[in-house]
Amino acid sequence: MKRVLLVINTLGRAGAERAMIELLKRLEGKGYEIFLYVLMNQGELLEELPPAVKLLNQGFSSQPILEKGGRRGMVKTVLKAFFRNGAWGAKLCQLMRNLADMIKRRRIQLDKLLWRVLSDGAPRFEQTFDLAVAWLEGGSAYYVADWVRARKKAAFIHIDYGSAGYTRRMDQGCWKQFDRIFTVSSEVQEHFTAFYPEYKEKTLVFPNFIDQQRICRMAKETGGFSDRYDGARILTVGRLEWQKAYDIAIEAMKLLKTTGCEVRWYVLGEGKERKKLEKKIAELGLNDDFLLLGAVENPYPYYRQADLYVHATRFEGKSIAIQEAQALGCPIIASDCNGNREQVEHGRDGILCELTPDAIAESIRDLLGQEQKRKALGTAAEGKKASDNAQLEKLTELME
Repeated sequence: MKRVLLVINTLGRAGAERAMIELLKRLEGKGYEIFLYVLMNQGELLEELPPAVKLLNQGFSSQPILEKGGRRGMVKTVLKAFFRNGAWGAKLCQLMRNLADMIKRRRIQLDKLLWRVLSDGAPRFEQTFDLAVAWLEGGSAYYVADWVRARKKAAFIHIDYGSAGYTRRMDQGCWKQFDRIFTVSSEVQEHFTAFYPEYKEKTLVFPNFIDQQRICRMAKETGGFSDRYDGARILTVGRLEWQKAYDIAIEAMKLLKTTGCEVRWYVLGEGKERKKLEKKIAELGLNDDFLLLGAVENPYPYYRQADLYVHATRFEGKSIAIQEAQALGCPIIASDCNGNREQVEHGRDGILCELTPDAIAESIRDLLGQEQKRKALGTAAEGKKASDNAQLEKLTELME
């Protein structure tokens, strides 16, 4: 029986993690022995793993990674990783070098600063796998490249690589170790191969899997909005991170309220930007209008009940949230940026706009005023098909 290992950074409630679980479900029952290792040893999606998957972590924590207790757990994991496997001096030098580079770029990203410490300080396994898969860029890619024994290695890229803050110096040649590099969209492939032209020949597009039937079924379950608001509802789903441009969305909401638009904006997701965003919301007097609801176990009733889904981000890879909104027939407004423009066809199944408060507010006002157009966009979005199982052969053929 072929042995397959997947490595992921965390098992938190986010799009890439859910896409990996869908991949695991498709691998299950096909004659493979499937293993999973979670670099941060933490995440709330543990119970959603298929029964056949063997978790290699010891003392795994199901605490949400973005809540206070979960953050404390991650700090402990980082400290353990720093002292495990020795080479403390090398780890410290790498950390300081990456920090100096980030200071020069005026963009300090704590996760990318620590990925090398975590990958070099993670437990190592003696067994050899037929295929090892790094499901995310960063820590899992570094770990699989440097410390996993496997006959074949594959990696997945889910993001606009350069925009996300990665550098060749940070990667330290890790991509040379992979037999195949998969990107979740053509745009992600284009940006990655521009960054690493020498790996163009071994880079293929492999879209994320989603379970459309499951999403539609869960959308009918009890849940969703509970505030009895009778105006229009806008929904956004995503981590509270700089990439997601909530600061600009909040300013757009202020413009909508200033012009008398009867609308509330709801955000499902958690993240390190919460306090900063809450401060901005309060300063603009939007405490009752722009609501950060946190992460929820079942977001799909919210999609079904919303009048508009808005995804105004600075950059994307291929957004699972947009795919979910399309599966549920939501009219979508998205910023015209990398990733979004590949998923939304302007004027046919959604609207693309500039990432400015004025452009977002104008697009929302325009679409809220045209019920028939909203219905037409939602119907076209719902007609989009998700990736089928034929894509799976791109991965499994590596073992043949």
